[in-house]
Amino acid sequence: MLVVIWWYSNQPKASEEQLEYITLAENLNVPWSLAITPNGDIFFTERNGNVKLLKGETIETIHNIEVDHQQNRESGLLGITTNPNYLESPKIYLYYTYQDENGLIWNRVSLFTYLDTRLENEKILLDKIPGGNIHDGGRIKFGPDGKLYITTGEAGDGELAQDPNSLAGKILRINDDGTVPVDNPFENSPVYSLGHRNPQGLAWHPETDKLYITEHGPSGEGFRFAHDEINIIEPGGNYGWPEIIGESNNQNYEDPVYHTGEVTWAPSGCTFLDDPSSSWHERLFVANLRGTSIRMIKFASPEYKEIEVNTPFFQDLGRIRTVVQGPDGYLYFCTSNRDGRGSPNPDDDIIAKFKPPSLN
Repeated sequence: MLVVIWWYSNQPKASEEQLEYITLAENLNVPWSLAITPNGDIFFTERNGNVKLLKGETIETIHNIEVDHQQNRESGLLGITTNPNYLESPKIYLYYTYQDENGLIWNRVSLFTYLDTRLENEKILLDKIPGGNIHDGGRIKFGPDGKLYITTGEAGDGELAQDPNSLAGKILRINDDGTVPVDNPFENSPVYSLGHRNPQGLAWHPETDKLYITEHGPSGEGFRFAHDEINIIEPGGNYGWPEIIGESNNQNYEDPVYHTGEVTWAPSGCTFLDDPSSSWHERLFVANLRGTSIRMIKFASPEYKEIEVNTPFFQDLGRIRTVVQGPDGYLYFCTSNRDGRGSPNPDDDIIAKFKPPSLN
């Protein structure tokens, strides 16, 4: 299905441009994360525990995990990614929430082998990440350094974000076999940064290799502003939650490169477009849940901290959970309207793609 929408640029040469997206799959059950292989196959998770493969026009369930998940809550089967050398040795990494024999809720990261259209041989790489009904983080991606990065929420307990011995409220970094890299900022610890509330997006700038994350800020009773954030991650950095909300100018904490103030985005997955043939090369694309859009953000060189462009589009699609770049240069995304917090369209949820404009 090909759909045409209009978006409006706030660049100096403001103009109205036509942007098209193509629906690849519909009637899905809350897809959370997409992992696209070099040959264009799409592995994706549904929060109820299904791991599915979209190959051409065919969708197949390749695995199901018993997860802790209920409607209106944030736990379940969340992140998915493939190993960097997938074509030589296909491996799938998953992040999911489970309940132990004592009724306690945890998150874990596991490695599977993709074999004969099934996931086999689960190997738990990182376990006992505090979990809960809210703030489970869940994004996993390999960085340019070949390490696996993991976002974790503080599970509704802000104090855990400041505890260096807790895996909650952190960005974690491990080797592909689950061991701790020797150059991590804290000895023998997967903790890479701390003081996070509920980060759900990981993206590396294609020119600087700096890691940018998106993070949900607080809202509701007791909080005047949302302060959803985009942060540039420094190894060992403390990003302040719950001691600091938004900017602090306190040398003990890292300030966000951008925060939304009183506007709520609820930003989730994100990606930089890495395609020098496109006029959108180096721009950050952020999926927004309550913000019901994909935001296209251009950072000014050479520091890539000041924002020159901040444009929302696809605002008619409701809650958007993630956006990733495919090997074909398209950007792929999925909606999250059936998660108990949205207003589903008849065909929701969907996976779709769109093509960024070329320089020609």
